[in-house]
Amino acid sequence: MLAIDILNWPGFNQALLASLLVLGLLIAGAVLYGKRRPVGKPLTWGEAMLAAVYVFFTMFMAYAVVPNQWLLHAQNGLGWRSDKKVFGPGNVLQAQFFGGSFPFEISYLQVGDAIAAGIYIAFLGLQIYLFSWWQKRGKAKPSTDLATSTYGRPLVKKA
Repeated sequence: MLAIDILNWPGFNQALLASLLVLGLLIAGAVLYGKRRPVGKPLTWGEAMLAAVYVFFTMFMAYAVVPNQWLLHAQNGLGWRSDKKVFGPGNVLQAQFFGGSFPFEISYLQVGDAIAAGIYIAFLGLQIYLFSWWQKRGKAKPSTDLATSTYGRPLVKKA
């Protein structure tokens, strides 16, 4: 019988997946709490301190642990080093130095760093969206419905 150990598959990184899972649970917990908490209810000192620690830990996971685990995975698990060059499909990205037509060379280390920068940008966008959502929760959207006449035309007041 063949035993399959998925924890030792190439490209499988337990630390990266665990940090993404913890970050996802932290974000989901904040969203669920934001939907449940009454809008405008004042915070106590203890609640404010707990919320500050919670947000700090979430940002620590998003901006320190997850990108670090990605970089460790790319360099150690996937073996993306500076001596491994990216040539692309059909050698489209092969540098002129190596006989190709691309003006500069790209290594896998640079690709991993670019993905890490993308992780930072994605989490920054998500953070801005979630902070904005938290501030706008519970506010009614302005009504765009205008009063209409019996004929269905909008009634507009004259200035």
